[in-house]
Parts: sequence; C-alpha cells; structure tokens
Amino acid sequence: MSDKKHEYHVDLDWKEGRIGSLSSPELEDKIEVATPPQFDGGVEGTWSPEHLFVSSVSSCFMTTFVAIAEYSKLNFENLSVNATGKLSKEDGKFVVSEITMNPELTIADEKFADKAKRIMEKAEEACLITRSIKTTIHFEPKVTIAALK
Repeated sequence: MSDKKHEYHVDLDWKEGRIGSLSSPELEDKIEVATPPQFDGGVEGTWSPEHLFVSSVSSCFMTTFVAIAEYSKLNFENLSVNATGKLSKEDGKFVVSEITMNPELTIADEKFADKAKRIMEKAEEACLITRSIKTTIHFEPKVTIAALK
C-alpha cells in the first residue's frame, strides 16, 4: 500500500421506513441496512450499522492477518473470526463500547503455533480500522492444529 491518499465511496438510498440500500460505484453488490430490532421501528433479519461496525473490525483483522501471514510465509488451513459488539450508554448516549474478537486459526504443524499467535497479535495491532476507533477491543486468539482438531 502506498502512502497515497485512498478514498472509498459509499452511497445510501433510503427505501422505506427504517430501511436503506448501501452501494458503491466501486462494487457490484448492494447491502440492505436498517435499524436493528432492539430499537423502536427496528427491522429483523437485516444488516444494521452496528453489524457493519463490528464486521469492519473483524474483516480488517482478517485482511491484515492474511497479508502479514503471506509476508511471513505462514501457511494456514483456516481462519474464522467470531466478533461481538457491546452497545452501552456513555454520558447518556449509545456507543459501541467494546468488541470482543475470538479468531481461531488452524495450522497443520504444531511447531508454527507460537509464530501463528504472534502474527495474529501483530495483525490485531496493525488493523487500520481498530486504530481508527475509540471502541475497546478484547482480543482472544486461538491457534489449533489441524490433526488435533
């Protein structure tokens, strides 16, 4: 990645009620987004801004991890990331105060377990989304060995 300024364009079109459609001139897919059902007028079964916020943290971790793993020549079989955001009130206003990320990395050879965990920790620290927010991130990585899984 160069030091050049990067821009990411997102368009939102209101559809009805509390539902909108996210798109980008840079992407093919659209995402329907709505107020989460925990709020008045919320919509079940639709991505919310809160889901997107948590997913931006977990997907940034994944992409950063893959880049560092490739650079470090760490082979892995699978990576899954379970992430949960906690909404709370601060000074009478709702904020996403915490995100707990539980990434699980599967590797084939136990001798690379320490290296794998270090790379996971480095990726969490290097994630530009995590560095851009004030939300507390609880990071609980796990490395499993494929043959022992």
